[in-house]
Amino acid sequence: MTTEVEDAQHARWLATHMERVDLDECRPDLLEILGRLSLLENSTADQTNRVIRRHGKGRFTKTQVLKGYRELLARGEIQPMPAVEKLLQLKPTRTVSGVTPVAVLTKPFPCTGTCAFCPDLPGIMPTSYLPNEPGARRAAQLDFDPFLQTERRIRALRSIGHRTDKIELIVLGGTWSRYPTEYQEWFIRRCLDGMNGTESETLEEAQRRNERAACRNVGMVIETRPDCVSWGELAWLRELGVTKVQIGIQSLNEEILARNKRGHGVEETRQAFRLLRTTGFKIHAHWMPNLLGSTPESDLTDFALLWDDPSFRPDELKIYPCCILPGTEVYDLWKCGLHSPYPDDVLTDLIAQCKTMVPPYCRITRVMRDIPAHDIAAGCTRSNLRQMIHAFMSARGKACACIRCREVRTQQLDPASIHLHDLTYETGVSTEHFLSADEKGIRPGRSHALLAGFLRLSLPHAAIPEEAREFDEIDGVAMIREVHVYGPALALGSKIPGRAQHAGLGTRLLERAEQIAREAGFRRIAVISAIGTREYYRARGYVDGTRYMMKGMEGMGEECEI
Repeated sequence: MTTEVEDAQHARWLATHMERVDLDECRPDLLEILGRLSLLENSTADQTNRVIRRHGKGRFTKTQVLKGYRELLARGEIQPMPAVEKLLQLKPTRTVSGVTPVAVLTKPFPCTGTCAFCPDLPGIMPTSYLPNEPGARRAAQLDFDPFLQTERRIRALRSIGHRTDKIELIVLGGTWSRYPTEYQEWFIRRCLDGMNGTESETLEEAQRRNERAACRNVGMVIETRPDCVSWGELAWLRELGVTKVQIGIQSLNEEILARNKRGHGVEETRQAFRLLRTTGFKIHAHWMPNLLGSTPESDLTDFALLWDDPSFRPDELKIYPCCILPGTEVYDLWKCGLHSPYPDDVLTDLIAQCKTMVPPYCRITRVMRDIPAHDIAAGCTRSNLRQMIHAFMSARGKACACIRCREVRTQQLDPASIHLHDLTYETGVSTEHFLSADEKGIRPGRSHALLAGFLRLSLPHAAIPEEAREFDEIDGVAMIREVHVYGPALALGSKIPGRAQHAGLGTRLLERAEQIAREAGFRRIAVISAIGTREYYRARGYVDGTRYMMKGMEGMGEECEI
């Protein structure tokens, strides 16, 4: 599997080599290749490459053919060929979930934490990141410039056949909340400039441009700690345009947190979840098995608490087994024989058991951090750990019901086969409705119905407290925290038969959520909109508020005036 840095290097190589190819001279061969590819059905990568080699006389790479196809299309010499585009695309899983993720890294900045497991390279990398991690290498090569990181990543993805009009911006770099606010505002503005393709004087200007830009921000993610979450911090995140927060909980065991010098307790995590959910943010938790003092048995108990305790129940989850990394306190203890990582078979069995506990409303994004094997002194170095776990579970008749394991991905769907299902669960501050668009019936070889999309609706239990006056506009308001339609990313406004995106599924989910909120007695409904989705919600009756988009509930005698 290639890294993001290698993707960028490939894009630069492509730009250089395509300059050596005269499109007019190569036009007959390109047309022959495209014609041959259009006759293929469900072609493998090897079959596609054989057609390109044979009919291109060895002059083209797959990406060069894709670039030639786009230029011929732009000239109006050929008609769109979606099936051929799919055959020419590299690494299709990058955008198979319906949006295009673009990860950027903040500059190195001091961290006040002293976590026993966390590497710290002052002045070289943000705390907890290593120079050889793919995204970190790419950021360092660009001197952590947010504009260049964003613009070049988009360019690299385009060059290998991916749509880039719906961008999820993922801001990495340790504890975002500890960076100066001036830097945060500049960083986000420059990321938006990279999407917009032009420079803006202010953050507000960059946001306005992005509402109608060719590359729209449909989700913005930062990462922080539980003890950094406050009403004021969340109000600021909304001004920046943040919609999802990655939060490092690591453990829900007080003794384990203390032994690993995490610097906060479980109550801070509970409070952070309460505030994040009340204000509509999607909660993406990080959990770490094999920390100092833990055992497989204590980890299983800890993991079960994530779902059994209504205070938690995250929307997404990354499972990061604690690796032994040089320069950490855990490494020193390992060298002295005072700490040992779980063997691979024990870790595989543990995570497999954990995955059977995950409810259908959560998505497990990762089960292993993207750290090169040669940087890990001890612990799991298997880059294919997820595949190993799935094989382990399958051999024992077990399956994971998380969102990622049920996504439709590249498979075709008949819109008539989709029905909406309402999974309701309680949290410490709300009644949550997870509205899923599922295929009727279960396909052979699968344990669950395919998931075409979902919506998260939050119905609050109580009023916004006095100390949170920044959020008066959502006091007593139903909250849509996420709308997501799955399947390969399609261009804005386009439709392809059998694909879930742009088939009206998002509108169906919204209408059902509004109905549920209205029947529950709510007069207004809000959505925590990303910058690039504002136009979508405006077209469906939502109007701009201070930090959210709002809609009055038809039939309840109240219109929304913001």
